Amino acid sequence: MADLLKPRAAAVGVKVAVLSPASTPEPGRVDRGMDALRNLGFEPVAADHALTRGPLYFAGTEQQRLVDLHAAFADDTVRVIFATRGGYGSNYLLDGLEIDLLAAHPKPLFGYSDLTALQIALLDTIGLPSFYGPMVSPDFARDGGVHLSSLLAALSGEPYTVGKFEGLRLLRASSDARPVHGQLYGGCLSILVSLLGTAWEPQTEGKILFLEDVSAKPYQIDRMLWQLKQAEKLDGVKGIVFGEMLDCVSPGAPPSLIEDVILNALEDFDGPIAFGLRSGHVSQGNVTLTLGVEAELTSALEPELRLKEAAVQR
Repeated sequence: MADLLKPRAAAVGVKVAVLSPASTPEPGRVDRGMDALRNLGFEPVAADHALTRGPLYFAGTEQQRLVDLHAAFADDTVRVIFATRGGYGSNYLLDGLEIDLLAAHPKPLFGYSDLTALQIALLDTIGLPSFYGPMVSPDFARDGGVHLSSLLAALSGEPYTVGKFEGLRLLRASSDARPVHGQLYGGCLSILVSLLGTAWEPQTEGKILFLEDVSAKPYQIDRMLWQLKQAEKLDGVKGIVFGEMLDCVSPGAPPSLIEDVILNALEDFDGPIAFGLRSGHVSQGNVTLTLGVEAELTSALEPELRLKEAAVQR
């Protein structure tokens, strides 16, 4: 992976672009989310095609979505970029990315879910840290949807730690129970798996891997972990942190089945495994994680994930 290309630090009050690299959002929710951004002191501006509907389930054609993305990066008055939502379609933008333009104007790009494809591609090609965190429609549009302290720390470049208050708990300690160190990496599990065998295949070796998903049945999570393992993408991974895994249940089965499935699928994994961190698809307070930075994962009874490196230039 390239050295990190860190954007400038930002704070409340800056101009932020709001765009839709994947599916079309619901306009009312975007309005509420942009109002929330304004109430926090940001100056949100919607991209031309942020609310475009179609073709299919996309927020505009591939070219329209690329135009919005490139324009947001190229505009030096824009300091931060927020996606309206995920859905599906970010993968179609990868072939058309103007990498030199993006590298010349690095910006924090906030998103999760389908945005994983875009964020991982930018992290692995130009070293742009991924701001895996709240989006306008699902998070800013609802009360309590954003974990504000991690968002502001990520933008300002302050080191921060997440732990039990953000849902994190230990599933299994490492063999020697010592903290592990590495670059934090990952995103939505199903999107990461979809990138296997492509030019944007995830580069996981030596990393602390963050994995999360939503509404996938436990056997589907099992299958995706098996695929990562068979693709040798768990080789050299230092530790694994799972998200809340919202609604990853089977009818009639106990909610703990997903944890049992993870432990069984990762029986041979030697590093620590933690679970429950509310980042990405979450029930409340979406935590911002800066993927690509140096981090530490402790495997104590109450584990902590410490983001030790700034993702921005302070």
